Amino acid sequence: MKVLIIDDSIEFSNAVVGIVNSISSDIEAVAINVPEESVKYMKSNHSDVGLIFLDIEFGIGARMNGLDLLEIFRKNYVQIPVIMLSGKGTIDTAVKATKLGAVNFIEKSTVGRETIRGAVNSTINLSKTTIGEDSEILNFLNEQGIIGSSKKLIDVGRRIIDIGRTDSNVIITGETGTGKALAARALHNIGNRKNNKFVTVDVSSLSGENFQRELFGYVKNAFEGADSNSKGAFGEANKGVLFLDKIEYMPKDLQLKLLQPLEEKRIKHVGANDYESVNIRFISSSSKNLNLMIQRDEFDGLLYHRLCEADIFIPPLRERKEDIIDIIVHTVNLYNLNFENNKFFTQDAMNLLSEQEWLGNVRELVNAVKLMLQIVKKEQIDAVDVVQYISNKNSTLQFNDVVGISSDRTLKEDKDSFYKIKIEQALQQYNGNVSKTASNLGVSRETLHNKIKAFNINVDKFRKHRS
Repeated sequence: MKVLIIDDSIEFSNAVVGIVNSISSDIEAVAINVPEESVKYMKSNHSDVGLIFLDIEFGIGARMNGLDLLEIFRKNYVQIPVIMLSGKGTIDTAVKATKLGAVNFIEKSTVGRETIRGAVNSTINLSKTTIGEDSEILNFLNEQGIIGSSKKLIDVGRRIIDIGRTDSNVIITGETGTGKALAARALHNIGNRKNNKFVTVDVSSLSGENFQRELFGYVKNAFEGADSNSKGAFGEANKGVLFLDKIEYMPKDLQLKLLQPLEEKRIKHVGANDYESVNIRFISSSSKNLNLMIQRDEFDGLLYHRLCEADIFIPPLRERKEDIIDIIVHTVNLYNLNFENNKFFTQDAMNLLSEQEWLGNVRELVNAVKLMLQIVKKEQIDAVDVVQYISNKNSTLQFNDVVGISSDRTLKEDKDSFYKIKIEQALQQYNGNVSKTASNLGVSRETLHNKIKAFNINVDKFRKHRS
């Protein structure tokens, strides 16, 4: 593990390097004396860095100070703890550093061998207690209703855990149906505010007329119909988390009204004379590219940077197809538990579902599985059932085109059509190798030969693909 010391004093940083290197042969200290060089170093070596000691103030002419660097590091490498160093620390600076995610704040006048050793050892011990193993990450995600086992999902889970334990405001992005709301709840559940309220506001449902009333609350008799006081979403979320779902739908003229509670941490209820202090962590979600919206003057850049101290991207389901079967099995298990059934999808049925794009992502897949569980009356749901019941004008799967369903044919003919396509796909995958194809399809070579003959499949056509 590398410990990075970023300080403009060569003498001081070299002294800290010596102390850190004496702690353990597994720890290597690296000193950097120019702020911009530390940014470049982290881009190339962040995976090796386990701890950063960061000076608050740099010399005259420096384009960045320690808080600037801290903000960059916490946004891009949130899993790496940062300890701030200062020769003239103030409470205000310490508060800012803590808000940005620094784990400790040490005055240089107190720095010595024991101080540095204690800081390094306590930070290393802290990191050992965090969730880190892939299996632990997946268990945590599954507990939050985020299902799968792909590497991309593990990466998302690790980032949720790392960012969740800070107090940074977060924007979660991803296509519709990817599970942004579940990710927001997971951030809350792993964070320091998990015992306080998690308040959700559907921004797309707010209009200019009720925007301030819903968010800021109001006092009794502030307007006609205000029969009692209302805390509003900000008041309800005080000391907890406010989740602004679909933030991209907030009208531009209303966006600036969010800056005061973000910057000054205070609100004024509609009809009130005095301000009320609030302490809120903001989590927002968007299915649109907010940076592009900023360029088009559709979203306020200042608000974006206040809301996006860290970001999380949820990849679409088509980029993590290995999660599809996990999601199907989970959905079926929940259905069986709730309705006391024993239904299941065959492997062929799940494989067919896994081959689709699912432009509506997890939400569309789950809805399709639930639909089949309700419509198909028998316990076993096979590939033909998938073909028969999911092909409709609202489905993005377009099964008619995939397997050649026709209203002019019998169910047996449609079934044969599906089997023929399935065999041809496997033959192409294995370059016409009948033995490997049979093994993949779970049938004997003799059965496969009979099917090839019955469906008049030219195996040589697939052998031409051999290199």
